[in-house]
Amino acid sequence: EDPHHRRDNHNNNENFAQCKNWINANNISFRWKKRTKKMSKQIKASSVLFSIIPLIPPSVLLINVIDDPIQIAVIKGWKSMSFFSSSSSLFERVGDEGGESDIIEDTERIIPPVEAQLFAYVCIAILGYIATNNLIPKIKTYTLKKGISGKDIGKKGTSVEDKDIAEALGIVPGAIFLICQIFCLVGYATSHPSKLLDVNSALLSICFMLFLGFTDDVLDWPWRYKLFLPSVGSLPLLCCYKGSTSILIPIQLRFLLMQEGELTMLSRLLSHVVTVDENANGAIVNLGLLYLVYMGMLAVFCTNAINIYAGINGLEVGQSYIIGCAVLVHNLIEIGNNSDNTENHLFSVMIMLSFVGVTLALLGHNWYPASVFVGDTYCYFAGMTFAVVGILGHFSKTVLLFFIPQIINFIYSTPQLFKLVPCPRHRLPKFNAETGLMGPSTFSCRKDQYRWLKKQPDDTEVANMTVINLCLQILGPMSEKTLCVVLLAFQILCCGIGLLIRYKVARLFFDG
Repeated sequence: EDPHHRRDNHNNNENFAQCKNWINANNISFRWKKRTKKMSKQIKASSVLFSIIPLIPPSVLLINVIDDPIQIAVIKGWKSMSFFSSSSSLFERVGDEGGESDIIEDTERIIPPVEAQLFAYVCIAILGYIATNNLIPKIKTYTLKKGISGKDIGKKGTSVEDKDIAEALGIVPGAIFLICQIFCLVGYATSHPSKLLDVNSALLSICFMLFLGFTDDVLDWPWRYKLFLPSVGSLPLLCCYKGSTSILIPIQLRFLLMQEGELTMLSRLLSHVVTVDENANGAIVNLGLLYLVYMGMLAVFCTNAINIYAGINGLEVGQSYIIGCAVLVHNLIEIGNNSDNTENHLFSVMIMLSFVGVTLALLGHNWYPASVFVGDTYCYFAGMTFAVVGILGHFSKTVLLFFIPQIINFIYSTPQLFKLVPCPRHRLPKFNAETGLMGPSTFSCRKDQYRWLKKQPDDTEVANMTVINLCLQILGPMSEKTLCVVLLAFQILCCGIGLLIRYKVARLFFDG
């Protein structure tokens, strides 16, 4: 046989094999692209569905309150949105010694119906959603150009681990939110002039925290500043707070303060710090300055609780969105029941509708796989917004009922936060590139250390103490998207329990 012929056959076989491999590779690539495209459609559909669920209850309540939005808002509402009524009268008063005259305007303000105000706030919230959704991709390019970006630690070992993702995009919904509130302020100030100081102090506190969060994302402030500066940001709220500083004591505990119409020994001791209302038979205790301290601590907690309960795509924005919807449900229930606190709840609705609108737009970009990171900018902005409506809306204790997962996470994380247990800089779940699943992250220790945290006494690795890692320990490894959905479902459940406590369980402990 001719050796040249054998060599040609060998070359032909190699070419055929390379061609076959190339075809197989392209088929695999085509199938992978097709599968990826299908998965992205499923993720988008599931994210849309999941975002609608928390919005259903407040939407139903809004429809019930507004009743006929076109007739009420357009025909009745806008007519009364003028600064002064058409029946304003002017009369002249003769001046004093100098012979000057003062023109005094005797006006009667026509307050728009609640339905019209709610309809206006909904329209502004929708515009806020549209503006935020369209502006985020544009601002993202600027942050990437300026190097305000980061890597997704939860994607290590994948093809996108080195991809730069724009950070601090919480500045966009924050800025749009402030613009929405300025437009709301025009109508709200004319119909509720007594609340104008509250609105301005609220915007000042939120703006301060938005600025602090953005500078933190850029400059990376130490933790001691993160704890101190929110206290400063809450001062405008506390300075203009005009509500009660008293608390109700549960029926079952009132005997500890009053017995047979007389103060007990415990009441006399407490009287050095607080005031026990003897006329209320121990039902009311005025905390005075301590109540203001509590509200300042509430602002610090809200801003940091969201920040430490984070780390996976969509969790920070998702939990804030759900809490915002829960606050709206509470406000609308009170407005629908014509409670004595309706004006304060209307103030809260004005703020929360715009907040939910811009947050929903941000959630679409931060949902798995995230195209932007929200940073501390959004966490501080969201936390202070909840503190504002809780303090100035006079339902700060109810707001805490919607923070049950964040309270659990804070208590569970306390040993690491206070350095009783080693606390790594990042306590995010650990991603396994081979399985595509996330597992609990750990810190190293000796065999004889922290045995109370270990599953086995001889373990040298201990899981980081966060609710996210605890969820993975209990339910096992899962994908990042599934983990986020589970945690947000838990948030929805806890907000539902909070509403149940507020409207059902509370009746067992308090009058009325």
